[in-house]
Amino acid sequence: MALDPQVKQFFLDPVNDSPPPDDLSLAEFRAAVEAMTSFCAPDKRVLHTRDGAAPSSQGPVPFRAYHPEPGTPLPLVVYFHGGGWMSGGIDYMEPPLRSLAVEAGVVVANVGYRLAPEHPYPAAPRDAEAVTTWMYENATALGADRDRLVVAGDSAGANLAAVVALTLRSSGTRVGHQLLINPAIDPRMDSASYREFSVGHQNTASMMERCWRTYLDRPEGSLHEVPWQAAPAFADDLSGAPPTTVITVEYDPLRDEGEQFAARTAAAGVPTTLVRCPGLIHCAMHLDGIAPRAADLRGHAVRALQAAFV
Repeated sequence: MALDPQVKQFFLDPVNDSPPPDDLSLAEFRAAVEAMTSFCAPDKRVLHTRDGAAPSSQGPVPFRAYHPEPGTPLPLVVYFHGGGWMSGGIDYMEPPLRSLAVEAGVVVANVGYRLAPEHPYPAAPRDAEAVTTWMYENATALGADRDRLVVAGDSAGANLAAVVALTLRSSGTRVGHQLLINPAIDPRMDSASYREFSVGHQNTASMMERCWRTYLDRPEGSLHEVPWQAAPAFADDLSGAPPTTVITVEYDPLRDEGEQFAARTAAAGVPTTLVRCPGLIHCAMHLDGIAPRAADLRGHAVRALQAAFV
């Protein structure tokens, strides 16, 4: 399908006329990511919001939980934001996750894990595992049902969700589903979609290389030998992972690696659903205020969460 014309007119054309991300300082890069909320549609009102922090051996991991039906135990979605492991945060995901909680009828915990370069790998996956385990053990206090636990995320956050789901396979924390949106899981960056969309569609190949190198603290050298806990594409065995939904978008360098991961989970015997959203770009979750079709991505996430525990 052709690129959504509203995405192109109101977002991509101005982005492509601006300085490339590679020219931005870290502070400028982070500010540009945070500014994405200005393209979001108004979020749905949530009746109860709670700020908290989960303890970990590295310090507290902050979160903000949204409960659309206080008093009703609902599925619990532990959500990790995107931003290349070096930007983004709780406020960045506030509009789309409030809407996701209301539309799907779930409790969403919006997690603020530590970022590189101040805290490179393995800080983020350690935070992600700690907060997921704590959420499972304390779900009742959040008004949630721990027997319906989902790990979810987009881009770098989907990477963390996949790592957590694999890490906790044999633990006492039972993850019931993983929802991976545009997952960034393969630092080799050698797929057909990387070649096709390396420039011009906001999420560029050079920007992803910067993010991977910052996250892994590898300014130079190969990205072809990376622990699977940093890059799930390198995991040898995906069996025992929870039922999986992978959502990709058409115009994204990350499209193929996400779809290949879905094929691998299915081949490992994991119930897997793959959805590709036509006409959209990587950051579509934040573009529903200017392009109504961008809401299709969240709609697929909503349906996946509603079907996960039927």
